[in-house]
Amino acid sequence: MSLQPVILSGGSGTRLWPASRETYPKQLLALVEKDTLLQATARRLDGLPMTVAKPIVVTNEEYRFIIAEQLRQCGLSGGAIVLEPIGRNTAPAMELAALAARHGGEDPVLLVMPSDHVIRDAAAFRKALEEGYALANDGALVTFGIVPDRPETGYGYLRIGGPFGRAATARGLAAFVEKPDAERAAHYVASGEYLWNSGLFMMKASVWQRALARFNPGMSAACAKAVDLAKKDLDFVRVDREAFAACPSDSIDYAVMEKIGQAPELGAAVVVPLSAGWSDVGAWDALWQVCDKDEAGNVARGEALLEDTQDSLVFAESRVVATLGIKDTIVVETPDAVLVAHKDHTQDVKKIVNRIKASGRPLAQSHRKVYRPWGWYDSIDMGERFQVKRIVVNPGAKLSLQMHHHRAEHWIVVSGTAEVTNGDNVLLLSENQSTYIPLGTTHRLANPGKVPLEIIEVQSGSYLGEDDIVRFEDTYGRTK
Repeated sequence: MSLQPVILSGGSGTRLWPASRETYPKQLLALVEKDTLLQATARRLDGLPMTVAKPIVVTNEEYRFIIAEQLRQCGLSGGAIVLEPIGRNTAPAMELAALAARHGGEDPVLLVMPSDHVIRDAAAFRKALEEGYALANDGALVTFGIVPDRPETGYGYLRIGGPFGRAATARGLAAFVEKPDAERAAHYVASGEYLWNSGLFMMKASVWQRALARFNPGMSAACAKAVDLAKKDLDFVRVDREAFAACPSDSIDYAVMEKIGQAPELGAAVVVPLSAGWSDVGAWDALWQVCDKDEAGNVARGEALLEDTQDSLVFAESRVVATLGIKDTIVVETPDAVLVAHKDHTQDVKKIVNRIKASGRPLAQSHRKVYRPWGWYDSIDMGERFQVKRIVVNPGAKLSLQMHHHRAEHWIVVSGTAEVTNGDNVLLLSENQSTYIPLGTTHRLANPGKVPLEIIEVQSGSYLGEDDIVRFEDTYGRTK
């Protein structure tokens, strides 16, 4: 029986602002290694002895193209990318994946993984998975509990029971426990009877579906209808919006795992302890904890110059960042925002994000550099009635055929070859050549070459927002 990885990739990672934004969250960032967290999640199953299928990713419309591209880059494209029209928590997401996995009559063991976790010891992780796989094959509902190395108030806990059968390390699952206060967390760790709740699950697809249908028949029915009415779009499976909107919202824990003891005939709830350098990277201090450090306890990324600096993290994305005489500090620099915080206060970054949202500024939603299915653009300057963008179009890619009501555009080719549709005219432009797109003119930019096309776009007009786009035709199926 094969193992079917299921990667849940819908979170926004608010506490890792300004690197993580709503339209480009932490799972899409390379925070620890050269791989992004999503890519590392998909890759860490390499070396397992059983057959491992291409991952099913459950995400939303906003992240679909960059997820497809990142999976392609690491050689793991080809699985389903299931698009949730609205968020309904992890239990419906797992049910959508189970339905996709059983298409064609298969009944694989599902391994459900959040896309934004770090696991430093891949060998220990795979060893735990092998034990969990054997249990899941026998009909158990398996979760993985992180062996705690400190009292932690930011995580939920699992209370474990006695040894489970003849399994090497597995224990019965006694209870899920909410995030404790500091005193209770210390008691949990000292007792040895509690593990951190990792959010990792493993079980046969059919076992999950029977349990969900028993405890949450409305959720099971809504997901089934949403998939029955789904549409295939390029690499994506678009579940039906109206049917999925009727689905209750709940987590895997609450929807099934906490209730499974009420119906033992459905399978046993089992915990496999995991000690593999795990972190959910929920805030900047957590990233500092899992990264390799220099002799002064510092973590540095990018052009960081550290002098008389201790136990700090300096994340420099676009320019030189120098620190002097600081300790226990987080410094995160991006092209459009800088965060400086004491390590003890990184959980409060969300307060800053909420203030930015309340002000109406886009800094919480998007980066200055924005990825699109055809490439990316960087808004390098803007002012009253003008904006300047650097645009890179991938070889063979093209933007939508479009027009604007409120702006005109000048395009200057920096490198590569541009095929430009400008009204009724189609022309080829090479390096240092340019064209002007009048307001209200139908136009399109394409790269017919084999190397990236780079242009500078100068917009001018009374309104320069991204929503001033009327699309007439689009290779990627976008309507807005």
